[in-house]
Amino acid sequence: MAIELIVGLGNPGPKYTDTRHNCGFMAIDRLSDRWKIPLNPEKRFQGDYGEGVGPAGKLRLLKPKTYMNLSGQSVRAAIDWFKLDPASVLVVYDDMDLPFGRLRLRLSGSAGGHNGMKSIIQHLGQQNFPRLRLGVGAPDGDRDAIGHVLGRFTPEEKAHLPELIDTSADAIELCLRQDVPAAMNRYNPKSS
Repeated sequence: MAIELIVGLGNPGPKYTDTRHNCGFMAIDRLSDRWKIPLNPEKRFQGDYGEGVGPAGKLRLLKPKTYMNLSGQSVRAAIDWFKLDPASVLVVYDDMDLPFGRLRLRLSGSAGGHNGMKSIIQHLGQQNFPRLRLGVGAPDGDRDAIGHVLGRFTPEEKAHLPELIDTSADAIELCLRQDVPAAMNRYNPKSS
């Protein structure tokens, strides 16, 4: 099924800018810049929204501003408004189970402990929609998971962050030009 809406997960406000949990927002911002699709506040969807033309035609971008744990409210509102099939919605978000800089695309799956994804799955009543996970690595030492994902990137990670966000945008563009399985073949880590 063709992707019609791309949703990037994160938390609103300057306190959360440049945190690991906002990788989804960063990816949407990169797509917005690449495709010249401005994002503006949209009350109907409780988020920043834009529509325009991407690599394969008309496309919609959404950054829920509900805070991560309530992301499903925003996604559900957009799906209902546009009468979209959930399978046409690609969700982009951070994943600390993947090493920093790795990507993993899937056509469906569980939330894997990610609260934003839990909210979306709960609000949609299913988990059959594509997702792109951006690896932010696991916490070091005594740091807990919440402190890690809400924390800022290390200087070394920050130096490589633009590459991660660019690669995520490239993967999304391949999903649009071909399909998600083609992008999975190209961008998912190979088993060794």
